[in-house]
Amino acid sequence: MKQLVSIYKSAKKDEMYLYVRKSEKFSRVPDALMQIFGRADHVVDMLLTEDRKMARVDAGKVLAELEEKGFYLQMPPARDDYMLDLYKDTSHRYEGL
Repeated sequence: MKQLVSIYKSAKKDEMYLYVRKSEKFSRVPDALMQIFGRADHVVDMLLTEDRKMARVDAGKVLAELEEKGFYLQMPPARDDYMLDLYKDTSHRYEGL
């Protein structure tokens, strides 16, 4: 199986991507998902085959969900707990120094 796919990244959510059939664009993507996803910035169009190697997603799974749902949503990778500390506001620790 192969499909011509368009990949979009979310302007709202870092590292969130939406895969759709190029010919269908967003016609099968629920409105509620598009509201969460935000502005869709086009990344690339590609011919996707089951045996294509991809960085963080299985091409076969993408193709199956495109067939079933009309889209595939790639979520951001999970962050380790210790990495979450990098995003905490710690400025209060330095007040009065």
